Amino acid sequence: METKLPEKTALGVLTAISLAHCMTDTTQSLIIALYPLFKEEFSLSFTQIGLLSFAYQMCASVLQPLIGYYADKRPRPAALPMGMTVTLFGLLMMAFSPNYLWLLAASIFLGIGSAVFHPESSRVAHMASAGRYGLAQSLFQVGGNAGQAIGPLIAALFVMIHGQRSLAIFSVIPLLAIIALIFISRWAAAHNHSAGEARGQHRIRHPRAIIIRTLVILFILMLSKQVYTVCIANFFTFYLMQQFGVSTETSQIYLFIFLGAVALGTFLGGPIGDRIGRKQVIWGSILGAAPFTLALPYVGLHWTILLAAVAGFIMASSFSAILVFAQELVPGHVGAIAGLFFGLAFGLGGIGAAALGKIADSAGVVTVFIICSYLPLMGILTALLPAETRNRG
Repeated sequence: METKLPEKTALGVLTAISLAHCMTDTTQSLIIALYPLFKEEFSLSFTQIGLLSFAYQMCASVLQPLIGYYADKRPRPAALPMGMTVTLFGLLMMAFSPNYLWLLAASIFLGIGSAVFHPESSRVAHMASAGRYGLAQSLFQVGGNAGQAIGPLIAALFVMIHGQRSLAIFSVIPLLAIIALIFISRWAAAHNHSAGEARGQHRIRHPRAIIIRTLVILFILMLSKQVYTVCIANFFTFYLMQQFGVSTETSQIYLFIFLGAVALGTFLGGPIGDRIGRKQVIWGSILGAAPFTLALPYVGLHWTILLAAVAGFIMASSFSAILVFAQELVPGHVGAIAGLFFGLAFGLGGIGAAALGKIADSAGVVTVFIICSYLPLMGILTALLPAETRNRG
């Protein structure tokens, strides 16, 4: 009997892939939240901290588009649990790293695991959407954002207290993800044939030159969002400790608030885009965050937390809208586009982390926040995007 794609959104599959994404990104963000611990333990500079992010994110960036392109041609759902196994190895390696070079190597393994997971899992979410692509990508992405918020909380409440090697206890997280991904990969394998047939039913509605120009604009918009998010994720704890004298543990809780707001914004962005259009969401989510980011470096502690949360909430809604806009622009290449944009996000984040770390060493963390506050102004480029390639339903 021929396997058919679901006529209704497969919410069970979307929930499972979102939970797996949550567990994946909990592991990743847990490592980022421990940068203050690594800085003290190994006497690292801000530049070295930035290079840890660079090693992880650039590795993921280079591999993700290639893996996504290959997944569109020859789907390999079994790669999902395999990629998570690499993430597990990277976590254990970081838990027992004796020096900075081992930390760098562990970051590379974490990057490889991320590169395998994101494009293939995004493609599975697209398969399970039954046409509600914004909802599917938001559910998928909100799992990742929730994981990014949980990581700093675990760091503050446990690992910062018990030390680097207590990271090994949390190997249970990728282990649970591996189990979930085994079941998800079986569902995806049963639906890949029909997904391939569905790809052939789409037609590109814009000339090649317009597609290229639009992808470049979307890249720039992703740049403004991602580099600002990296600024907060990597340096918010240092900024709060330096500016307001809060403890490391307290700063981690404030980082959790920011990342929780990002998760909520991500969840809402996709369904709203399904209803009112991706372009409208991109307009509001990037340029609309500018007043809050511009004010943030000049206010007190409580206003800083509030403005960071509001800016994170607004900007986060753009990710699903940008990704689905691109996928609808180039139909039939869901995995490649997902890999390209997830890879772009990691790559820009890695470059931004290294550059911002260098600036923080030479001019201070406050200067980094002032520079990054202008990034959302790039949202004005949304005016150059073409009309959307799908009718809204």
